[in-house]
Amino acid sequence: MTKKPWDAQLAYWLIQPLKDTWVNPNHLTTVRLLTGLVAAVALAVGNAKWANIGAGLFALSNFLDHTDGELARLSGKSSEWGHQYDLLSDAIIHILLFVGIGYGLMDSELSYWALVMGIVSGVSVACIFHLRNEMEQQLGKNATQQPNFAGFDIEDVLYLFPIVTLLGGLKLLLIAAAIGAPTFAVWVIWQFCVYSLRS
Repeated sequence: MTKKPWDAQLAYWLIQPLKDTWVNPNHLTTVRLLTGLVAAVALAVGNAKWANIGAGLFALSNFLDHTDGELARLSGKSSEWGHQYDLLSDAIIHILLFVGIGYGLMDSELSYWALVMGIVSGVSVACIFHLRNEMEQQLGKNATQQPNFAGFDIEDVLYLFPIVTLLGGLKLLLIAAAIGAPTFAVWVIWQFCVYSLRS
C-alpha cells in the first residue's frame, strides 16, 4: 500500500484533537472553500501584493483539502453528502482561482485573452477532477492513483504557487495552464473512455 503523502500525514496529525468534538468534516470543507474563494478574489485584484496573499491562501486551502477526509476517516463521520460537497468545493475553487488570475491580468498585455485563458484553464481542471472522480467511483482508487515520489504526490506542485507569484510568474503560469490543462483534460477523457469500455 502506498504511504500517505506528507501533507495528508500532517493533516491527520493536526485533526486528531477534533476526533471526538462537535466539529465534523463538512465544517473543515467549508473552511477550505471559504479560504479558496478569498484566494480567488485576492488574485482578481490584479496587483502583486494581493496576488501573493491569494497564492498563500490557495496553498493553505489546498492543504485544508486533506483535513476533511482525514477527520471523516478518523471519526467515522463520513457521508455521501460530505464527499459530494468536497468535490463541488474542489471544482468551484479551481475554476474561480484561474478565473481570478485571468481577471487580475486583464490590464497586462494579455488583455481580455487573460480572462478567456483563465476560464478555459479553470473549466478544464474542473473537468479533470470530475472525470477522475467518476473513474474512482466506477473502478476504484487504483484507477486514479497518482504518481508518488518520496512522500509527494504530483498535485503537491500546487504548494509552489506562492513562489510563482513572488517571482512574478503569473502570466507564464496562466499561459501554461491554458495550454496544459485542456491537453491533460483531453488525455483524461480518453483514459476515462478506455476504462469505461474495458469495464
